[in-house]
Amino acid sequence: MKMHLTGTAAALVLLAGVGAVAAQDVVITPEQDTVVREYVKKQPLASVKIPGVELNVGTALPDTVELHEVPNVKYRYVVVDNRTVLVDPSTRKIIKVYD
Repeated sequence: MKMHLTGTAAALVLLAGVGAVAAQDVVITPEQDTVVREYVKKQPLASVKIPGVELNVGTALPDTVELHEVPNVKYRYVVVDNRTVLVDPSTRKIIKVYD
């Protein structure tokens, strides 16, 4: 029985690691990062609140949250709790949190 639980625990850790790696596979080039930072400063948005959602890389935002385009960048942005977050529109997952 102990061997079975240990194997299950190891599988869970492995699966959690795969999810973390998948979220980190998104690469934002320095050029894209500069474009996003400059655009967000010029196009400020009102901050929204999303109860129960933590602003971490890999967290998926609900469909009710409107994502805004950044020209020449495939990602979208939104301001949540006064923090700008960059989101992959295909998964709605946060890929970067700007402070």
